Amino acid sequence: MSTAENSSFWDSNTSDSTPAQRLAGIGFAILSPSALSAEIGAPIEACAPLFALWEDLPADPYLLDGGHYRRRRHGSFMLEHADDPTSAHLRSVPQRPHWQPKTYNALHGGLFRHFAPLSTELSAAPAFVQLLQGLGRLFASLRSTHTWFIEAHQFRIDTHEGIGRPTPEGAHRDGVDFIAVLMIARHQIIGGETRVFEAEGMRGVRFTLEEPCSALLMDDTRVIHESTPIQPADKPDAGWRDTLVLTFRAGGFLEPGS
Repeated sequence: MSTAENSSFWDSNTSDSTPAQRLAGIGFAILSPSALSAEIGAPIEACAPLFALWEDLPADPYLLDGGHYRRRRHGSFMLEHADDPTSAHLRSVPQRPHWQPKTYNALHGGLFRHFAPLSTELSAAPAFVQLLQGLGRLFASLRSTHTWFIEAHQFRIDTHEGIGRPTPEGAHRDGVDFIAVLMIARHQIIGGETRVFEAEGMRGVRFTLEEPCSALLMDDTRVIHESTPIQPADKPDAGWRDTLVLTFRAGGFLEPGS
């Protein structure tokens, strides 16, 4: 992971504090693959066989900037842990559209977007289940809830048109409680720098997630984020950036009137 700092905001994230302490203190935490593995209690090697599933993502038909650079799948889950977060029960929710208000997504807000579902191979994989359960425990230690409403997004941003935009809506919040962005793969690209800023303040950082299974965790109520466009490092058709984005929300899925 390469980094560039803009104040002591970055220094506080590289201290010896735990991910929960960094989330509580500054609203975000960056985890190496080994740190993520320790947090969720699953060997990071178990994730590698799932990476091939990013080769089978349908095109995103909703891009309103005229591009054709994004492919994705989407799934929804409920993580219920009653009074004991260590015994959380994860269950899949029947396929439902993804929706955001324009206040959070000026480009695609207000649309019911129906995406292809996650494959059963991914959603039932022990490593995926442990990932959601582990992150749910972590987030519940910071914000008490009996149920997390989780949306999972598989993304591939490619460079076949010369440029791909991971966040065409620009710097934004998602309207949830917590967000996890996992790097799956970067292949023959330049760019794709991630930027995190205080929602109420002047401080921010920029860095590039590079290692597979490194992760950015964010308190969506406190920070805004974006990723810069990617360009091909060599041939346009050979470049892509794969990520898994997970959002955790208490009180229900984000829907009109919520």
